[in-house]
Amino acid sequence: MTATALSGTASALSGLDLAGTAVFAMSGALVAARARQNLVTFAFFAALTGVGGGTLRDLLIGAPVFWMHATAPLAVCLCTALLVWWTPHRLWPGRAIEWCDGLGLASYAAYGAAKALAFGIPWLPAVVMGVVTSCMGGIVRDILAGQPSIIMRPELYVTAAALAAGLYVGLAQCHVAPMLAGGCAVTFGFGLRGLALWKGLALPPYRD
Repeated sequence: MTATALSGTASALSGLDLAGTAVFAMSGALVAARARQNLVTFAFFAALTGVGGGTLRDLLIGAPVFWMHATAPLAVCLCTALLVWWTPHRLWPGRAIEWCDGLGLASYAAYGAAKALAFGIPWLPAVVMGVVTSCMGGIVRDILAGQPSIIMRPELYVTAAALAAGLYVGLAQCHVAPMLAGGCAVTFGFGLRGLALWKGLALPPYRD
């Protein structure tokens, strides 16, 4: 498919793209808040986390980098940074970063997979692109913040992204409407991540 196909499929899910950008940006800004950084650092962390995964996705699938051709993504990141900056840190729940990251994870996984399919990527690489889209922003955020990467924590993380991306691709292959497929993918992906945070669900570790 081409960018024309995108207007008929993944563009129907553009709300997921902005939602993923916003909640990932919020997780980045909250990391800056936890470290008591200045407003410029808030904006930098919010923008990098919000658009990082989508940037890598677009470069890999040969699409125009999304935030270079629209004002909304960066504007959402900057507004989110300001919102967190002006909100007292005590008002944010203790695990707000993880919950915001989880919602962004599911939204970006579904949208990343949808955009990959729209640009002619086969189903399995499209699932991988959903995972890459949803994980890379958080990975870069954690590296820059000098904290353990979120994918190295015990609770299910990449698995939840793979569920959201795989479910979207599977439903799309069955010709389910994009909005319904996206809604189901986000619900189940975020549900799994939320259950993992709540109950501490994890895959069995490697044993010698």
